[in-house]
Amino acid sequence: MNTPESLLNRNYAEDRIKSTAQWEVVIIGGGATGLGIALDSAARGYRTLLLEQHDFAKGTSSRSTKLVHGGVRYLAQGNLRLVRDALRERWLLLKNAPHLVKKQAFIIPCYSWFQVLKYLIGLKFYDLMAGKHSFGKSVYCSKTQVVADIPGINTKGLKGGIQYYDGRFDDARLAISIARTATEKGAVLLNYARVTGLIKTQGKISGLKALNMETDEVYTISSTVVVNATGVYVDEILKLDLMQQPHLVRPSQGVHVVLPRSFLSGEKALMIPKTSDGRVLFGVPWHNLVLLGTTDTPVEQTLLEPQALEKEIDFILNTAGFYLTAPPEKKDVLSIFAGLRPLAAVNKSSGSKTKEISRDHKLVVSGSGLITITGGKWTTYRKMAEETVDKAIKTGNLRPALCTTKSISIHGYTEEVSISQLSVYGSEEAWIKHEMTHDPALAERLDVEYPYIKLEVILAVRLEMARTVEDVLARRLRILFLDAKAAMRMAPVVAAIMASELFKDEEWENEQVQTFLKLAENYICNH
Repeated sequence: MNTPESLLNRNYAEDRIKSTAQWEVVIIGGGATGLGIALDSAARGYRTLLLEQHDFAKGTSSRSTKLVHGGVRYLAQGNLRLVRDALRERWLLLKNAPHLVKKQAFIIPCYSWFQVLKYLIGLKFYDLMAGKHSFGKSVYCSKTQVVADIPGINTKGLKGGIQYYDGRFDDARLAISIARTATEKGAVLLNYARVTGLIKTQGKISGLKALNMETDEVYTISSTVVVNATGVYVDEILKLDLMQQPHLVRPSQGVHVVLPRSFLSGEKALMIPKTSDGRVLFGVPWHNLVLLGTTDTPVEQTLLEPQALEKEIDFILNTAGFYLTAPPEKKDVLSIFAGLRPLAAVNKSSGSKTKEISRDHKLVVSGSGLITITGGKWTTYRKMAEETVDKAIKTGNLRPALCTTKSISIHGYTEEVSISQLSVYGSEEAWIKHEMTHDPALAERLDVEYPYIKLEVILAVRLEMARTVEDVLARRLRILFLDAKAAMRMAPVVAAIMASELFKDEEWENEQVQTFLKLAENYICNH
């Protein structure tokens, strides 16, 4: 089987790293921000390298609420600039990646006429700020309409609701598509490559050392500019620059639970505007299931696999239960996942709650010239990247070049989007279906309950630099985040396909399965 060409390829990346004497921009971190910077930098013509110590989007960038949004809550906080920027970026994401970003209608159920007035006025202002980038007008819905749109909604005291529009997307799939777009523009990307030290010349950053975690080879890499885009781990890279560093990030944990579609069977999402902790709670249709979230819990440790607390799960289920006639229980939960937000650190004595800390980003240049970008959110990844590359040009005295990412189509771009699970591949969907027809073995399902097929595992390895069973089941196919037990059932067949593709032995295959099964246990709700 001849697959499409992909420069998101490990052998290619390793060869380029060894053969390139001097890079202009090296990015540490392969989440949304880092990948966006790699795309922007390469599109401007700079020699660009990105290194990620785990898999692309392993952390926060695969664990979002799957919303491309301006941020209704930020509007209430008065952060108008963030909302305005995010609304414009939301529109650009839809324009540049229609195969991965969709318009989504949301319903806010209202149980008093004051709520109706309050939310309608607020969302009309949201529409006004969106201007020509609007996804649709906010309108009042009668009680009858709300019940039709959100079957199972609690009708006691229900006055009606407000319908408004935002965007929905698949975060990790978008990350992989941005990665492929970056390589098509000339960037070199390598996952499982850990930065172990920074190199300085006369006190200024001039490169770094990195360990290839698959081959144990150590790279000494020269670069005009180094960008720290490691999310919740930015402080660790800052310590490589200068041991005594104030914390730039205060992590906050957000938890999501996934339920069967029966709990929200309509096409419209549910938005609960005020919960007991002062946040909002979303119920979003996602991959034919329902995603409920999120929480906002300050945490001290930045774990690679953050654990949902019992109280967080209870909070989500209980809050949803107030609004649904059939309250969800722990036995209904198909998967639980937690992510850490890299919020800007605040003075502990101020007593600020994490929900009150700005979701805006922070761009800092240290005395050594190390550029650090942190904070922000998925929706504004492109703008954050633009600002970071602009800063890199000044810091490294690079030849000036204008940003072009507003008009760059993301890999897989197509306006003819299907409703198949293969639609996330965009323009490659037709080729995949052609291969399935010519070799029915490739079209065999990984599990009878879900539509994912063997060919997708092969593509994840050949085209998307997947290296482990977790890479495939968590971030290429998303099934670990959708149904943890189903992912566990799929693990052996995925490991066997990957072993064949990567020329690995039976011992590797067994280790991969056991490692994944242990990991997946953390995504199961033990009730």
